[in-house]
Amino acid sequence: MSTRRPPARRGGGRRPKKKDDGAGLLLVLGGAVVAVMLVLAVLRWLAAHVWVVVVLALIGAGVAALSIRRLLERQHAEQARRLADLERQRRLRLTLTGPGGLDHMRHDAFEFAVRDLLLRDGCTARRVGQGGDQSADVLATDPMGRTWVLQCKHKQDPVGGAGVSVGVLYSLVGANERVHKAEVPVVVTNGRFTKPSQKWGAEQNVLLVDRELLGRWASSGRPLWELLRIPLPRGGQNN
Repeated sequence: MSTRRPPARRGGGRRPKKKDDGAGLLLVLGGAVVAVMLVLAVLRWLAAHVWVVVVLALIGAGVAALSIRRLLERQHAEQARRLADLERQRRLRLTLTGPGGLDHMRHDAFEFAVRDLLLRDGCTARRVGQGGDQSADVLATDPMGRTWVLQCKHKQDPVGGAGVSVGVLYSLVGANERVHKAEVPVVVTNGRFTKPSQKWGAEQNVLLVDRELLGRWASSGRPLWELLRIPLPRGGQNN
């Protein structure tokens, strides 16, 4: 006679539910109570030490005031830079195109103006440009003792006209080697230079002062050798 097995339970057995929900709730409540107690303790301590609150408030106000001051200083400096840029551009326009500006001069007056700029920079300078001038319009000696020979090319149409050709540089270098023997050969124009002139001048160390650089030289008050970034001679000092 066979023994009958008890019928299997449908759906399988269920695991007993963990009884940890109550413990988790107690932990949360306990943490909240501790947090409230800490806050109340801090508030009571601050109430008993009001000077701490005052000091912290003063420090915060000081930090805020310093931040605002620095912000205002930066804004003021930026505004001052913008105004200075506008003023430089205005002086540059007047120097080149204003009444009596460089663009409106005759060629001989332009040569005298270049001489006067060198005198302003502290050079000894004289205008020599005339018939048979050996490609030199101005000769000068700067405060460091370097000798300069300058060829001036004034353009009636400085913006739309032709640029200074490389032949002007050839003539200046040839005459300088034969006659003037100056250390710093320069061509100055109120116009522009052709690309061959720029290339050959860089190769032969002929300094080129075009319209933009001339305007900066005349309007900024800075010496030409500083704008051209000519290295100082050994032991020399810029004024």
